[in-house]
Amino acid sequence: MFDTKDLKSLAEGASFDVKAFLVKLLGHWKLFVLFISVALYWAYYVNIRKESIYGMDASIVVKDESNPMFSNNTNLTFNWGGTSDKVQTVITTLRSRTHNERVVDKLQFYIKYLRKGDYFYPDAYGTIPFKAVINKQRGQLANMLIRIKPISNTQFEFEADFGEAKEVMLYHYVDNSTSFVPTNGKKYFNRFRFNQEIDLPFFNGQITLDSSKPLNLNEDIYIRFDDFNGTVGSYRGIGVNADAKAASVIVLDMQGPNKARLVEYLNSTVDILRENELNSKNLFAVNTIRFIDSTLNVIEGQLKDTESDLKNFRKNTNVYELETGGLKFTEEISNLDLEQDNIKRKLAFYNFLKSYLEKNTDYSKLPAPAVAGIDDPNIVSNVSKLIQLSIDRAEKTFTVKNQNLYKELDSQMESVKKVLLNNIESSKSALSIDLKSINNRINKAEGSISQLPDKQQDYINISRKYDLKEKIYSTFLEKRSEADIVKAASVSDIEFIDSAKDVGGGFRGPKRSINYVLAIIVGFFLPFLYVLIKALSDTNINTTQEITQLTKIPIIGVIGKKNTENNLSVFEKPKAPLAESFRAVRSSLQFLSKKHNLEGTKILMLTSSISGEGKSFCSINLATVFALSEKKTVIVGLDLRKPKIFGDFKVDNNVGVVNYLVGQKTVDEIIYKSHIPNLDIITSGPIPPNPSELLMSEAMEDLINELKTKYDYIILDTPPVGLVADALELSHYADATLYVVRQAYTKRGMLSVVNEKHLRGELKNVSIIFNGFQNKAKYGYGYGYGYGYGAYGYGYGAYYEEDKKPKTLKEKFLDYINFPKRRD
Repeated sequence: MFDTKDLKSLAEGASFDVKAFLVKLLGHWKLFVLFISVALYWAYYVNIRKESIYGMDASIVVKDESNPMFSNNTNLTFNWGGTSDKVQTVITTLRSRTHNERVVDKLQFYIKYLRKGDYFYPDAYGTIPFKAVINKQRGQLANMLIRIKPISNTQFEFEADFGEAKEVMLYHYVDNSTSFVPTNGKKYFNRFRFNQEIDLPFFNGQITLDSSKPLNLNEDIYIRFDDFNGTVGSYRGIGVNADAKAASVIVLDMQGPNKARLVEYLNSTVDILRENELNSKNLFAVNTIRFIDSTLNVIEGQLKDTESDLKNFRKNTNVYELETGGLKFTEEISNLDLEQDNIKRKLAFYNFLKSYLEKNTDYSKLPAPAVAGIDDPNIVSNVSKLIQLSIDRAEKTFTVKNQNLYKELDSQMESVKKVLLNNIESSKSALSIDLKSINNRINKAEGSISQLPDKQQDYINISRKYDLKEKIYSTFLEKRSEADIVKAASVSDIEFIDSAKDVGGGFRGPKRSINYVLAIIVGFFLPFLYVLIKALSDTNINTTQEITQLTKIPIIGVIGKKNTENNLSVFEKPKAPLAESFRAVRSSLQFLSKKHNLEGTKILMLTSSISGEGKSFCSINLATVFALSEKKTVIVGLDLRKPKIFGDFKVDNNVGVVNYLVGQKTVDEIIYKSHIPNLDIITSGPIPPNPSELLMSEAMEDLINELKTKYDYIILDTPPVGLVADALELSHYADATLYVVRQAYTKRGMLSVVNEKHLRGELKNVSIIFNGFQNKAKYGYGYGYGYGYGAYGYGYGAYYEEDKKPKTLKEKFLDYINFPKRRD
């Protein structure tokens, strides 16, 4: 049974040894160097193959600029819905596909200018003295490089390599369609002059020269025509954000490999935005001018007719007498006619406006109500709102895919239209009353005129028509002039705070130093993780510290790795450190004998947990060091199930312990003399069917007693105690039990077996031999060792070490990655 002490020792063995783990890390330094080197090379490989990315920015302010020429009667302003809504509209527009299409089309950024680099083709835009001016109606070679090489100030080489393609694709930028033309798999090469019209099946345009930039002869520049929609899509990623501290300020940001292209795009996108915004702002004035012009054409014709009638009447009539007689009637009725026409014009405009609202859905072309003299604030405001909503609806068709937003705008327009129609009906009713009053006054004045002579009546009627048309014409001319002034005085609500400009710097990536840092981290982390997993999953005993944590049984010696082909390491290399480690165990055993006052023959039993831990190896070499010290020594092979020791001494196993135990042979008949002085061998003999019963027999006791009379030391090579009980049957014969533990082979849990046997008293005077030890940090133990009595074997290594042939690199590598070879 286990007791509490045993359980405590097992619990202590489960703790994680940080110091040993750190030493293991140091022991794998080659692995760390390898991984970090590979990672750094990877970072270098990535850095040199990535284009440098730069960032450019610009800032604009969005204002509510009121036209200084606006008045209450000529308010043609375009209401954007306040500054905050305007900012969001500008941000949405700058990101929209339609707007970016205009910018890309204007700049022709679908044409790429490239240089040939070591690993990629860097963008050469803005640094070369020529550009391609293409005919958009014709197809251009799609996604393939055209080499342009200046050979003089007037000529250049033009080359297109089609490879093995039988046909190539063309882009038609006029409508963004594609087509194909045959090539017959040939390369095209020719020379052209700068500014010369080039007409080829796959290219149509000119290569124009910019004399302000130096021409580098014999430098290859490549032109590539990219997909228009793909190019637009790449520029829609422009960063557009409202400033957190100033709501009306918008910051634009772009990143890319070419700073000149970024600067050009940022400034152009703002210029086109300002132009479109100003055009929208002037739309009211433009519609009004168009309406006035059409009205003036009609009135001008009517004015010419009345003027002709007046001239014909004056030819045969004394106009002076007619004017004097009807002067007071003429002035009165002219004023009434003007008032009547003013009301009729308003009614006509209301009828036009009502008809337009009922028959159309696009309200962006409505003229200003002020053109008809309408100053009703409800009418003016609602017409302005309706135009604004209509334009917003049209613009968002290309920028927003949310159908709910369209429905909301349509609903708003419908509501404004209904209110406006109600306003029109109310205003028409009031005007009808005013018109009826004016008509009554005109009828009264005409009654007074009817009492005048016929000639005078005719003159008054003709003059009356002429004066009315002239005054109307003058009024419309005045309003047109006013609308022109309003249009000319309009300013954009969008202004630059800082335009984009390359002032140096702007580098955004790749962060090459960060890549190297990440490479070092990754290069360190991977082997660290490997060592950690290996340490956590390793259940083998690797250090003497682990043994002391797992058991209270002392370590009597530490044996190094076998340095010979066979197990006779001490005999073959008596000056090697391995031999010295066995001598240290011998000294410790002699010290124990004196301490316990043991006299006469000493019996040592060697066992282990399982096969393969080096029990027979230790038995042979420990017996050898006793024999070399002139002590009569015998090795008794008691592992009846799996005998081994006979092979290293080149004797057979036909006769051995089994023959004696069954009474077939005497002691002298089973003893073999070895070639090592003072060392004899008794092999196990044939494998019996009942080994445990034989070892428990009286014959076994007789064998031990007789051997005591012949030898100073008896070494019992027994079966593993963790597998069979044979060793326990022999333990009472032994003065000391040596339990063999092999580095990187024996499992930690196996020591629980010897702990149990020791605590129960089934094994007496137990000590541990730590076999196969390699003083390498990969086992977490690179700082020396020593425990118990005389465990100092490697202390004299430098003195006893024999000359060795240096190991090859392959042998060192195999020693590094392999566990120690089995001893048995």
